[in-house]
Amino acid sequence: MPLSYELHDIVQLKKPHACGENRWWIIRMGMDIRLKCLGCEHSVLLPRSKFDRAVRKVLGHQAGEESD
Repeated sequence: MPLSYELHDIVQLKKPHACGENRWWIIRMGMDIRLKCLGCEHSVLLPRSKFDRAVRKVLGHQAGEESD
C-alpha cells in the first residue's frame, strides 16, 4: 500500500543524503517532487515514481511556505 504524503510533510528516505541526514521536507508537488534536506538545506527534484520508491515513512508535517 503506498504511503500518503502531502505538501510540507517531513519524510524519511531509504538512503541518506551526502550530509548524513535522511529526513526531507516536501516543498513542491506535481509530476515531480521537490525536497529540501533538513540537514544541509540542499534541495533536489525527483520524479514522483522515483520518490514513491525512495520514501520509507512520513514523519510529520511542518507548517510554512517556501518559494522554489
